[in-house]
Amino acid sequence: MKRVCAMTSNISSPAFLDTSRPDTPDLVVPQGVVPFYLDNRPVRGRLVRPGVLTDTLLTRHDNPDCVLRLAGEALALVAALASALKFQGSFSLQAKGDGPLSLLLADCTDAGALRFHARSDDEAVAELLKTNPNPTASDLLGKGYIAFSVDQGPDTDIHQGIVEISGESLSEMAAHYFATSEQHACWVKLFCDKTEAGWRAGALVMEKIAMGGGIESDVTPEEGDDAWETAITLATTLTAREVLDDRLASADLLYRLFHAEGLITGQPRALAFGCRCSRARLSSLLETFPLDDLDHMAKDGTITMNCQFCNHDFHFQRSEISGKTA
Repeated sequence: MKRVCAMTSNISSPAFLDTSRPDTPDLVVPQGVVPFYLDNRPVRGRLVRPGVLTDTLLTRHDNPDCVLRLAGEALALVAALASALKFQGSFSLQAKGDGPLSLLLADCTDAGALRFHARSDDEAVAELLKTNPNPTASDLLGKGYIAFSVDQGPDTDIHQGIVEISGESLSEMAAHYFATSEQHACWVKLFCDKTEAGWRAGALVMEKIAMGGGIESDVTPEEGDDAWETAITLATTLTAREVLDDRLASADLLYRLFHAEGLITGQPRALAFGCRCSRARLSSLLETFPLDDLDHMAKDGTITMNCQFCNHDFHFQRSEISGKTA
């Protein structure tokens, strides 16, 4: 784990030139994602454990604990999926429903930069907790949809898959997405809880890959199916207590699960606090508003904008924003 002092905003620069970051944690977890595969078997996967980064991300928001728990699972999931990207870009999850949690967003870049936003009705959540102290993802989201998106940058179209919310847990919802939208055999188990050390999250994601196509193997389709089922059976023995325990190394957890199945681990990937907001970016957005709107937004000559990902307020003097003329 690495900590570096964050750079504070340079208030002497014009807003449209000020690309400095707000005073947020510059936190990196070097082995946040450990990829692996099982030799001569159609199984590859990723074990995700963001460690203290989970607590840093979740505690910047004032959502109820049950919402933060689901957000932690979503962060672990997108971290696992983004680590498979072969290009510069990001992988994001968006869930929208008619329940107390109306919107959940989480994304991760190919470099491991994580962020999230959750919009919940805290009164509705409180009412739900009176009768259901341990609500599932389905209880919180209600009916709606879940979308996964891959963004390769401004010069390419965003690839997005959308399915109806199905399943009680986010793990089941993700598995349903891959089964229906991607038609891809994928096993997902997500974890998040508040421990003595703070919030911790994790994910174990496995996919069944096709043998052949340059992969030398004498495994028959039937043997491949058996190997996949064996891997799932072993993966289900992984407990939240193990995943959320900082004292246990990811390599040791994978060895416990798959040492008899030809386990081969890959190069670990780092995860980091990854909000990408800046005064310059928000200033550019404000410049698109009509003058009257800007005047209404200003209070005592100051416009305040909040980044919903890092929960940081940016303050602009009304005089420094030109706005859009008719």
